[in-house]
Amino acid sequence: MSLTQAEDPLCKDFTVLLGCTRAVWNHGLALRQEVWKERREWLSVNDLMKLCITQAKQTPERAWLKEVHTTPLQQSPRDLDRSTKNWREGRVGAPGFKRRHNRQAARFNRNDFCCGDHAVRIGKVGEIPIIRSRPLPAVPSSATVIKDCAGRYFVSFVVEVERPCCPPAKGAIGIDLGLASLATTSDGEKVSPPKFLRSALRKLRRLQRNLKHKQRGSNRLAQARLLVAKLYAKVADRRMDSLHQLSTRIIRENQTVVLEDLNVSGMVKNRKLARSIADAGWRMFRTLLESKAQEHGRDLVVINRWTPTSQTCSACGYRDGKKALSVRTWRCPECGAIHDRDVNAAKNILAAGLAEKLNGRGARHKTTSVAAGREASTHLNQEGQPCPA
Repeated sequence: MSLTQAEDPLCKDFTVLLGCTRAVWNHGLALRQEVWKERREWLSVNDLMKLCITQAKQTPERAWLKEVHTTPLQQSPRDLDRSTKNWREGRVGAPGFKRRHNRQAARFNRNDFCCGDHAVRIGKVGEIPIIRSRPLPAVPSSATVIKDCAGRYFVSFVVEVERPCCPPAKGAIGIDLGLASLATTSDGEKVSPPKFLRSALRKLRRLQRNLKHKQRGSNRLAQARLLVAKLYAKVADRRMDSLHQLSTRIIRENQTVVLEDLNVSGMVKNRKLARSIADAGWRMFRTLLESKAQEHGRDLVVINRWTPTSQTCSACGYRDGKKALSVRTWRCPECGAIHDRDVNAAKNILAAGLAEKLNGRGARHKTTSVAAGREASTHLNQEGQPCPA
């Protein structure tokens, strides 16, 4: 996939196009909810296309749907149906109505656009100058025009490429995620948290105070909202770039990576730590590791969240009980070893993950990763014995 950013797109045509796709989505979602309340039935994709596009174009209220390309309009009911199926299967939340200030997207098929070296020509839109982030390795099969909350335009191409070959690695590493250190490895390495949001708080508060006093519906309100969105986008981009670099380095250097299944959605309910937890990006870091491990043939193991990794001595296996967050180092009363809290937890995470990869006879599992909610088959022993690895 190649991602390119448009320099000066035809904003008026794109605004109309994205508004039409948003209107089809919202109309289809409203119809589905209404039919479900009345008859307990889900409208099919063909019914949504017929009601929200074909018949809607014949009405005076939705006659403006004829002015834009048909393909992005047809993609909206398909995306709505896929989002509804994912929600019913419990993978994501329920689909909601789209607003014009949120992220917008319109997807085109292969026959609807023509890609050049410095521009993309799209039907009923025109030629758009672009800046390539990377060359296209193959002929794209589809293109998605994206407008984010900060008013930036992107074009994402879908291409078919061969999976890159990553050099083999033999190492195994356990990672403990935290706030004092973003990631602490079982080798003793500590990655300090970048804290991109905290560094931008002063400017963010000033922009939000300015936004608060703007009159509703005015042009200055739109300008102030755009400035806030641009700052949030800058923070998110810097955090994503940092997590990409860290996850790529870990996957390249290790064959087995072990993480702990953290309840991030529950932890952010703590008012004192919510901002720091959200700024760390634990969930995104895990998602990047999962995708890159699958891509490069690495083993990613996620152990159960109830494993007492911070309470158990990694040297002798003695369990010393719960400790306050202020306790960063502690001495094992059984063997006398002095442990750094995070490094000790990372070592225990690695031991539990290696034990999880083995079955009862000591053979490796056939699967290369372990589901997040799965219980570990072998836990750290509470009688003072280390977990077999």
